Amino acid sequence: MKYYAVLDTNVLVSAMLKTGSVPGQVAAEALNGDIIPVLNNEIIAEYEDVLRRPKFRFDKGAVKVLLDELKKRAVYSDYGLIEDEIPDPKDIVFYAVLMEKRKEEDAYLVTGNIKHFPIQTYIVTPREMLDIIEEGK
Repeated sequence: MKYYAVLDTNVLVSAMLKTGSVPGQVAAEALNGDIIPVLNNEIIAEYEDVLRRPKFRFDKGAVKVLLDELKKRAVYSDYGLIEDEIPDPKDIVFYAVLMEKRKEEDAYLVTGNIKHFPIQTYIVTPREMLDIIEEGK
């Protein structure tokens, strides 16, 4: 079974910091597994900005490969206005793209910062996303 998911930037940062971690497993599912990434140009720009920050010292080639592969597998979605309140303005695009995609298909937002989003069954941690995938097998 395939699962549409918007990946919060913190999931990709954690995945790059430790590939064998739970976020690393989620990223692997998005690269060649059961997760179909849901993106738009703003999300891609956020990924690029954060993953290229000097403080992380990520290999530029590895960042490029990750982003190129995510883009290849992704479906793209624009978004409309949302009524829910999102504490961090930078997170609005992730939630709005999710809500737009959910008009067509079940989709999830995978984040390490659950408290930044409304409490919904489709806002999940990386561990919860892996559990959903496992339950669907």
